[in-house]
Formats: sequence, structure tokens, C-alpha cells
Amino acid sequence: KIAATGICHTDEHVLEGNFAGVEFPVILGHEGAGIVESIGEGVTSVKPGDKVILFPLPQCGECSFCLNPDSNYCLKSHFTEPQNLLPDKTSRFTCKGKRIHHFLWNSTFAEYTVVPEYTLAKIDAAAPLDKVCLLACGFSTGYGAAINTAKVKPGSTCAVFGLGGVGLSVVMGCKAAGASRIIAIDINKDKFAKAKELGATECINPKDFKKPIQQVLTEMTGHGVDYSFEVIGTSDTL
Repeated sequence: KIAATGICHTDEHVLEGNFAGVEFPVILGHEGAGIVESIGEGVTSVKPGDKVILFPLPQCGECSFCLNPDSNYCLKSHFTEPQNLLPDKTSRFTCKGKRIHHFLWNSTFAEYTVVPEYTLAKIDAAAPLDKVCLLACGFSTGYGAAINTAKVKPGSTCAVFGLGGVGLSVVMGCKAAGASRIIAIDINKDKFAKAKELGATECINPKDFKKPIQQVLTEMTGHGVDYSFEVIGTSDTL
């Protein structure tokens, strides 16, 4: 039973036709938290009543990627195995007798969903479901980029391009890592207050400058930044 779901831009990409392999009609949503209502045969990691988060990247725990400490890009992910139907090739959704497809084995935009065991994780019974649903995708992507991938060092200077949910999570990760300067960059100045609240030390808008923003950053810091995070996904910002 889904209690809370985030909305990710990936869901929007599907609507725009920019996410390969999705079959319609489909129930979207892949940042979910809820409570296990029932379990199928062979399920051992959760039981009815458990609080769980659902995640769009499977974790089978058995393939070469899951067993590699440097990667968790499970071989059951959508780039190698379509996730429009459950692994047994059935759909558990219908509308007026017509089959509806699953999305990334999550489909959190529904009151109830059915998922494989390796796409959810049991969480603390006290965890607030409306918050932890973001751990499924957006928050951990940004926070993990700073902490686990870049390994931001204390006292360093970071630039964060894009202050959406993932970008703000990068800001939080840089702060947690002890960065002394966190320069947040976005063309929407309405995002600056939240960015500063979460740890940004400075916020700049490229529209306020005639020169390229990378030149502005070099002048601000004297030599550029130690870590730069591109959290928009456009060729211009890259």
C-alpha cells in the first residue's frame, strides 16, 4: 500500500517520449514509500505490516554488479531487462479489463502496487513515509554524488549547477562533507532561499552576468572550484 510518492523529472521524460522502452498505458512513479500488505511465495526480507521504500534500480544481491563494492547497477535494471511487466511477465494492473503496464517495477502513482522483492527495502518503523520516499531516487542521487562519488573533502569549494530536488541534495551532501564554500547556480532566483537554508554559502544567477558563468566562478574563487556538480542534464551546463 503506497503511502507517499515523489514526482521525478524522469516521469516527465516518459510523458515527453524521452525515456526508452516504456510501454503504454502505464502507471508511472518510482519514488515510493508504503506498508507491505501481503507477500508472495518465497519472500523472506519483508512481512505484512513492514514499512518499506521502493526503488527503481533493482538490487538482486546476486549478480556481478550487486556483488561489486564499487557498483550497484544491477543486471535486472531496465537497460538489460524491460520493467514494463513483472519478472513473471504478468501485469497486476487493469483498467476496465485492459492491461496497464508497470513502470520500473514500482508504479508508485497508485494506492496499491505489486513489486519484486529486490525492488524494495525494509525501513525503520518510526520513519516518516512522506520524507523517506525521496530516498528511493532523488535525494540519494544528489547526496551520494557528493559523499560517495566525488568524496568531497572538508574545507573545499563546490559549485552546484541546478537547484531542483537532486541539486539541493548535492548541496546537503557538500555541507555534510564539510565544504567551506558551496556556490549554488540557477537561473531561477526563487530557489536561492531554500538552497541557503540547506547549506549553500553563495547563490548566483547566470542571467545576472554578461560573461560565461565558469569565468565568474574562476574570478570568485581565484582558480576555480574543487568540485563541480552538474545537476540539470543539458549540454549547455555540461
